[in-house]
Amino acid sequence: MADSYNLEMLSTRAGFNSAVRHIKKTIEISGKAESGNLGDIIYEMDDEELTSGRINLLLRMLLVDKLGYKTASANLSETVDDLSALAKEFAKWNGVDLVAAYFHPELGLLIANPKVEEELAGFGELRKRELLVVYAGLQGGQTNEDCQKAAQLALRLFEGDKVTVPSSLTRGKFTVKKVSKPKQAAEVKPAKTKAAKPKAGAAKKAPAKGAPAPVKKAAALPVKSSAGPSKMTPRYAVIVQNELFHNGNVEAWKKIIASYRAKHPTLEVFIYYEGERILDINSLFKWGKVKHGTAIEFAIAGNEIQDVAKLQRYLAQGASQMFEAFLRGPVNSVLKLF
Repeated sequence: MADSYNLEMLSTRAGFNSAVRHIKKTIEISGKAESGNLGDIIYEMDDEELTSGRINLLLRMLLVDKLGYKTASANLSETVDDLSALAKEFAKWNGVDLVAAYFHPELGLLIANPKVEEELAGFGELRKRELLVVYAGLQGGQTNEDCQKAAQLALRLFEGDKVTVPSSLTRGKFTVKKVSKPKQAAEVKPAKTKAAKPKAGAAKKAPAKGAPAPVKKAAALPVKSSAGPSKMTPRYAVIVQNELFHNGNVEAWKKIIASYRAKHPTLEVFIYYEGERILDINSLFKWGKVKHGTAIEFAIAGNEIQDVAKLQRYLAQGASQMFEAFLRGPVNSVLKLF
């Protein structure tokens, strides 16, 4: 029964073809992994088919089973946002090859060569209580006690501890190699102060006061990812201009986001408040907790991200006294804003 369950996906044409593609891709990556870093390889490939689940299989099969890499893992005790300093430290570890795997709450499993700042920046910030796994090995060489020690010390550095790095981890051939940077999503320009005009019979209104601004760099989410949605914008802040972010503002935001999703069905809109992801927008107006001048953040994830600046303007208007412009039109209709 176990064998039947494991082979069930091969009983359909789509499942069989998917398995063949995965095997071909695995063979291609496997041939490179004995002389290169797995994080570098996947970063340079920038292949959208390498989803979170498939990368997880590669980590186990290639790094653990085939190459014998040692591991250390933990649910982070603190949020980590200064990843550039960590990359500079790991770049000195020439005696061992390192791969970091982070289970991002929105993007799924992300991996990187922690010695390369560009790759490590793809994690955004490492959030408290999320899982981080560090792999240490010698690529095609036989692993030793230094590999286990390296994995444990690297994990402690991610946790913010001060460690003493033995000289055996800094001498060797595993230096940082230049990686070709994959094509990034188009840069999102800051929204203008002028309020946007919905197309669904909206009356002309004065522009909302104050323009939404990106949140601090430390809170930014990765723009590039090798797993799940392949790209994600930074979080952008929308300042509440209404006295309270009440039910009318919430309904306006629902209409705006529904319009955006109708135009871009493959993209996801994530909403955040006080650093926490909001799964139900209705919760933002309960008990009047979101007041004038408060920032609500959003981010977009997916491939070929578009119209982010326009969405930012509409959300800013929806968080102001001009929210009613988005509530006109037939019930259950989708506004054509994008």
